Parts: sequence; C-alpha cells; structure tokens
Amino acid sequence: MSTRYVFLPAYAVFLVGLLLWPLASPGALIHRDMVVVPHPSLSLSAFGFGDLPARNAPQDGVLALAGQLIDASFLARLLVLTAALLGAYGAVALARYVQAGTVGTAAAMTITIYNPFVVERLLQGHWSLVMAAWLLPGIAAWGFTGQWRLQVVALWLASLTPTGAITALIVGMCTTTRRWFLLCVGLLTCLPWLIPALLHPATSSLDGAWAFAPRAETHVGVVGSVAGLGGIWNSQAVPPSREAGFAMAGIALFCVLLVGAWRQAARRALRPLIVLAAAALGCLLISYIALPFTSWIVTHVPGAALWRDSQKLVMFVIPAYAALAASIQRRTVAAVAIALAFLQVPDAARVVTQITPIPADPAWSALAERAAGRDVFIPDSTTMVHDGSRLSIDPRTKALSTVENGELRVGGRVVDHSSQRYRDAQQAWANGDRAQLERLGIGIVVDNHNSIITETSAPPRRGARFALGVFLTVLWLAVPLVCLPWRFRQRGK
Repeated sequence: MSTRYVFLPAYAVFLVGLLLWPLASPGALIHRDMVVVPHPSLSLSAFGFGDLPARNAPQDGVLALAGQLIDASFLARLLVLTAALLGAYGAVALARYVQAGTVGTAAAMTITIYNPFVVERLLQGHWSLVMAAWLLPGIAAWGFTGQWRLQVVALWLASLTPTGAITALIVGMCTTTRRWFLLCVGLLTCLPWLIPALLHPATSSLDGAWAFAPRAETHVGVVGSVAGLGGIWNSQAVPPSREAGFAMAGIALFCVLLVGAWRQAARRALRPLIVLAAAALGCLLISYIALPFTSWIVTHVPGAALWRDSQKLVMFVIPAYAALAASIQRRTVAAVAIALAFLQVPDAARVVTQITPIPADPAWSALAERAAGRDVFIPDSTTMVHDGSRLSIDPRTKALSTVENGELRVGGRVVDHSSQRYRDAQQAWANGDRAQLERLGIGIVVDNHNSIITETSAPPRRGARFALGVFLTVLWLAVPLVCLPWRFRQRGK
C-alpha cells in the first residue's frame, strides 16, 4: 500500500484533533455564541419564529428535535467532527483535481482545516459557521468533478446557519454544471430561515457595521489580517500569537499562494475559485473603507444585516487558497506553505481549551419541567451572561422557551435593540400588570437565580407558526433523502 494512503488519513486526523480535542470532554457546549444544552426547548425561537431574527435556523430546531431523544450536545459534536473529516476529504479531492502530489495535498488540507478564520470563529463560538468553512473546498472539488451526491451532502451540512447556506450555495453554483439542480437544493436548505425572515424582516442598528468591521491584527493591518484569513471583530476571540506578530506569517503565505495564482490563472479550471476569492476580498475591503455606506445598507436593506459581520466573506477565499496550495509543484515550497499555515496560529491547540464543555446546570432541566413548554420571562435579564469562568449567551434562552431580550452591546455600542415583546413584558412587569403578561403569552416569571416569582394561565405557544417551524426543520433534515434518489432516477432515464 502506498504511504500516501496511510499518511493523508493520519494527517487529517492529526489536524482535526489539534482543534477539536477539547470536545472529547463531557458536558454542555457553552462558550460565547456557542450554547448547546443537553435538551433544548421546543420553542418558536428554536424554529426561527421567536422574538428575534432567525439567525440560528435550522441549527437550533435540529438540536431541539434531537434533544427530545438524546443529548443534543453529542449531536453537535458529531456534526462538527463529520464536517471536519469531510472537509479534509474535500481538500484531498480538490488536490487530486489539480493533480497535486502528497505534500501539495497536505498543504491543501492544512489550509482548509487549520487556519485563523477557523480558530477565531471557534473561539467566538461559531461552530456551525466553522463547519461551512471546512466544507467549501469539498463543495468546489465535487462540483468540478461532477460528484454531485457528495456536493449535495456537503452543501446540506453547511446550511445549518444562513451564512453557511448562502456561502456554500454560491461556491457550489460557481463550480457545478448542474446549476439549476443545485439551486433548487440550496433553496430547500434555506427555507427554515428564509420563510421566517420574509415574515419578519430584520435590519441592524447604525452601529452594526462599525462594531463588526474586520479588525487589524498586530503588524499586518486590516488588509494583511483578512489576506491571512484572520481579522475577526472581537479581540477576545483572537489567539495571543496573532497579537504577538505571528499574523505576519499569513502575509508570507499569501505571497507564496499569489505566485501560484499568477501561474494558475491561465488554467481555466481554477478561475472560478480565484475570481470568487478576489471578489470576496474586494467586497470586504470596500465595505471596510466605505463603512458609512455599509452601515446604511445593513440598517435599511432587509437581509443585509446577515453580512454586517463582513469578515465572514473570508470564507470564500479558503477554497482558492487550498487549490493554489495544492497546485504548488515543488515539494519544498509546498512544505514552506504548510509551515507558514501552522505559524499563523501556532498556539491554536492550546487556545481551543476555551471551548471545553462544562457541566450542565440541573436548574435548567428543573425549570424546563416546571415551565412545561410555557414561555418564561426573566425580568432585567441580559443577552450575554458571565458565570465566573466564561462569557456566553444566556443558556436559559436555549433550555427554555423564553421572552428573548436580544439587546447586544459591542464595545459599549448598542448593536441590536431589545425585542418589542421583551420591552412590553418589562413594562407590564414594572406596572404589576399580570393580565398583560398573560396576553403576551408569558406563562411563568423567574428571577436571575431561577426562582419562580409568579405564574399565569397562558398556555404554551403551539400555533400555526410552531407547526410551520417544525415542518421546515423536518424538511431540512429530509433534504438528502429527497434530493439524492430523485436525481438518481432522473439520470437513469
């Protein structure tokens, strides 16, 4: 057996293990924006029809349904691990497409799995966005080679969140010859968040684009940060090595790949990825330079707020970088590319300890049992909480069906205002108007210590929107079962 067939799988496991080893610990997945409790509530919020925009559909709905049978955090772990390994396999497929050698293939795998975007987003808690980033090179490769089944599965996994769905669909459409088929599949995967968004359009505050603008890292500036696949807006989610100057390795890696891009530009096969990467970086930098205009767009154009965190555009660059790394003909240069990729974030395996699971609070399940599906109002609650060891979204908003506050502050600026229902509930509570609380659908009021203050006769909200949310989530789960056999029968005619 060729050493290639032994080395590459082992190397894939090594790369994935470097970043995901903390998830082997038991407990709930709670860190910043990542909150996966063992048994999430079956609520309108989980299915995208709650008080806030459907930014986490179908992800939260899938976890809520799974949580009725198993520990949902185990499913989240399985999804992340599957996406990582499938992403490594996709990088190999992309390398094979450009006829890369073993070292070039390893370079493509390294850039796909182990890069600043992935590490920073893991530290921010964007686990499903990381899944999408890992899967993009495979989506491109399987589009180029006509392996549409693998492409559909990868696109489906990437669509757990709206950003992942759109990114995967664009990459897929740029690389496949079955564009109408893939477009239909992509639209199906988007329905769980697209329909709620159409029924409840969302925009951002004027400060949204400013707060989430890409951030300059030490010695490289904004341009160097995003060219090296970094630059997340939150400095707390940046590994210390990036602030110590190691981001400069990303500039060196960019230069190595840029030479490859110049040589490969004549190859028609890689043009879509190179053009897509250049367009994404161009749009990102323009949005940063023209922040007042960008701020106006995300404030006034429905749906544009999805991209107010413009650094997410870096995702489009990953497939091109992986393909260019694989195209490097000289082994020594490919090895240098691997070294530079690691040198960008040399402390990744250490900093990911921040996402180590923690024990679930028994009070969540006890309160969920008492609430019995009714909406819970927590007066004077905040979107983010600090339990003494880490900052995260309030886990009770996932474990219970709550009246969501939604107010978000970044650097002292209010990026998202409180939901209207939360403000109404807060006013009713301040006035002692229990009848108004009941009219708002609130069945139980608890304090910040999870002690029940009062209850009303309001039942769980299980109307048409709840049924629609469940249906759309189940439809998303069925996409592979619906699309793969159908297309197979069509080809067999």
